[in-house]
Amino acid sequence: MNHGPLTISHRPCRQALIFCAGLGTRFKPWTNQHPKALAIINGKSLLQRNIEYLQQYGITRVIVNVHHFADQIIEAVRKNNGWGSEVLISDETDAVLETGGGLLKAKALFTPGEPFLTCNADILTDLDIDELIAFHNEQKPLISMTVSRRKTSRYLLFDGENTLCGWQNIATGEQRISKPAASLRPLAYDCVVAFEYEVFDHIPFTGKFSLIDLYLHLAKSNTIKGMEHKDDRWVDVGKPESVAIAEAMFA
Repeated sequence: MNHGPLTISHRPCRQALIFCAGLGTRFKPWTNQHPKALAIINGKSLLQRNIEYLQQYGITRVIVNVHHFADQIIEAVRKNNGWGSEVLISDETDAVLETGGGLLKAKALFTPGEPFLTCNADILTDLDIDELIAFHNEQKPLISMTVSRRKTSRYLLFDGENTLCGWQNIATGEQRISKPAASLRPLAYDCVVAFEYEVFDHIPFTGKFSLIDLYLHLAKSNTIKGMEHKDDRWVDVGKPESVAIAEAMFA
């Protein structure tokens, strides 16, 4: 069943979830003693930088999910008064839930019925969130995600109207198609995503699952759009060697 476009007024987005619960295994040795979200880039933690990034667009209600060294993140938020935002903690200390499970776990902390944004603590960017929200309001999908033509090993696949149709891993050759299309365009997933709150009505999974798995399931019967961005700064601070790249990009 295709639910088609949602009826969405031109609403701003005022709430977001920053994913901070990961183990950060690629970021050792820092993550042997700290959560990756508190890694420092030019004097500010990744978490602080993302909170301040969201503030630029009027998003001041922020949920932070925690697992790995959760107490350090909670203490940093408390000590810094949320860096000026209302920061709510989604506690995942009992189990790692991945991004999809983390989103579902945080459901009760969102304002019901209001759209929201998600982003990753280890991604730094200056892409225009207002542009994403405008795209989301105009296209009226269930989910709008930022994508780009950067090189990666795993791509999301879109049709000519920027509708999500599948996923592929070019390293292994694996491909998953949710919605067949005459031609498919591979684009990289850039982790800043706008959701309708209604997404929670369509999640069939429980426990640990990824957002990518959720997107591919939802794309079978709901509209998910990709907004291609370019000429923005964007860096995945996933490994220690990425710190120097990030510090050169973000003062």
